[in-house]
Amino acid sequence: MDNFLASTLKQQAPLITSGTIGDINWYWLDHGVMVIEPNQGEINQLEHVLLSAGVHGNETAPIELLDQLVGDLLNSRLKLNVKLMIMLGNPEAMGNGERYNDIDMNRLFSQHHKNYPPCAETLRAEQLEALTAQFFESSKGRKLHFDLHTAIRESHHVRFALLPYKDSGQYSQKVCDWLSCSGVEAIVLNQEPSATFSYYSSEHCRADSCTLELGKAKPFGQNDLSQFEGINNGLRQLVSQGLPPSSTTAKLKVYQVSQQLTKLSESFTMNFSDDVKNFTAFEQDEILAVDRDTTYRVQQPTEWVLFPNPKVRPGLRAGLMLVEIEQDVIFH
Repeated sequence: MDNFLASTLKQQAPLITSGTIGDINWYWLDHGVMVIEPNQGEINQLEHVLLSAGVHGNETAPIELLDQLVGDLLNSRLKLNVKLMIMLGNPEAMGNGERYNDIDMNRLFSQHHKNYPPCAETLRAEQLEALTAQFFESSKGRKLHFDLHTAIRESHHVRFALLPYKDSGQYSQKVCDWLSCSGVEAIVLNQEPSATFSYYSSEHCRADSCTLELGKAKPFGQNDLSQFEGINNGLRQLVSQGLPPSSTTAKLKVYQVSQQLTKLSESFTMNFSDDVKNFTAFEQDEILAVDRDTTYRVQQPTEWVLFPNPKVRPGLRAGLMLVEIEQDVIFH
């Protein structure tokens, strides 16, 4: 396996699709999908770690980080002590330098792909669901999934994690400690099921999952990967040593979704500028958006905005509003 990213962008299968290098076995499963595992010991007892990037094809820095990680594993520059799956989600969009071609893939998981006419993204989301379920099915150890993204919009928290909705409202202390040690500044708790990749792996595969937003989206070759040093070191520690023991030292801001701004019609307008940063604070009763007879206002004493986007299609989320909560109430 000479160049994982290059072959993925070309959507060319390698001449050899599996092999053994030193202490590891590797398996190429499809364009942008590999499994790498130690070739000694009880593999199913190990932590099973899925690292994905490129679900949005123009978010390239995490793709480059995972490509370097694969290269170092296959060249024996990095030790492996987990069963690892690497997924580069949307190779066609990656090659085009676009977020997606037809449909936002991160709105297609948990069978939501069936709600749309077949296209490259719906077929790929269905395939990634099947490969993910197969990967985690044999696990008798901890299951982990980190879906890596970057954002177009500037943010007051440069690196933050979105944790999928859970009925219990309880999340792993060890995972949050790892996030904090990897340079993540805040976590956001979703309050309802969604069609994201991380929700799929959490709900359907029982993995500890999250979506990571790690900085600005830039084209291939224009990323300063030194700005991603914290998460890069964290991922390398994760695959070589597994999750560290819980230290209860996580210093994270914790937010939960308080309300969703849904675009009901093309009359939808936001009451703030297009360049407002993620996690900008608004005070109670401030008007956030207007859509014909519907007015969205701040309902709590303070709410923070996340992912405002008035350009989405009617019926879709145009933004989230958040409230801050204490972190110790969410850990198990």
